[in-house]
Amino acid sequence: MSVQTQTASRAASHAAVGAGAQPILDVRSVYKRFGGVEALKGISLQLYPGEVVALAGDNGAGKSTLIKTISGVHQADEGEILFAGERVSFATPEAARAHGIETIYQDLALADNLSIGANIFLGREPVKKVLGLFPVLDRGAMAKAAQETMAMLDFHVNRLDAPVGRFSGGQRQAVAIGRAIYWNARVLIMDEPTAALGVPEQRKVVSLIKTLKAQGRAIIFISHNLQDIFAVSDRIVVMRRGALAGERRIEDTNHDEVVKLMVGG
Repeated sequence: MSVQTQTASRAASHAAVGAGAQPILDVRSVYKRFGGVEALKGISLQLYPGEVVALAGDNGAGKSTLIKTISGVHQADEGEILFAGERVSFATPEAARAHGIETIYQDLALADNLSIGANIFLGREPVKKVLGLFPVLDRGAMAKAAQETMAMLDFHVNRLDAPVGRFSGGQRQAVAIGRAIYWNARVLIMDEPTAALGVPEQRKVVSLIKTLKAQGRAIIFISHNLQDIFAVSDRIVVMRRGALAGERRIEDTNHDEVVKLMVGG
């Protein structure tokens, strides 16, 4: 894609989001190398509040490297990343989370034997003191957080205190999303959130993403499922062999064009 085409595409996206809007995330000409392999070749991407940008491409296109560079797993060799207009360089995923960037990977990183509340606070459990002396887990605070967070997602299960290992795939995805928004995520990166789910569960996840969008959260949505991409996304960014193959607004493209961009046809 030429520089002129990239500029025009980003300008169109800016206009669609709203005049004067500032991207919450602005990735500028980022390169990442692993030895002699150039995994990212000058990738640029903008993401606005309340927008869903899909990231598509075949295996090896560089999608995982890009999201790991955004989220602090890798550091860029060249280029820059701006968050809310401020240049950032995250040394760790914890640093990215502290800024409000949460990544939900396919494995969800949930503890199956624990409740929703316990998973929300995993590693950050609230404590209270008994008789002013002995610290114990504040299970009441955890249960309240679970109830309020799940209500924000219009998510309902019979027992909030049940182990999440008993939940369906879509319900587990909701718990992972709930954990992210409880900790005030402003940008969510979702890696194949509908993979290995049945059609009803896929629809539930798509509904959750629409709820997040309505709340003004910005989402990078990685998926091989073009039907889901077209259902929830505002824009699609296609990568091929570490480079930007194309960027389109959803209403201006179709499945065939996206596939051609992915394979280079």
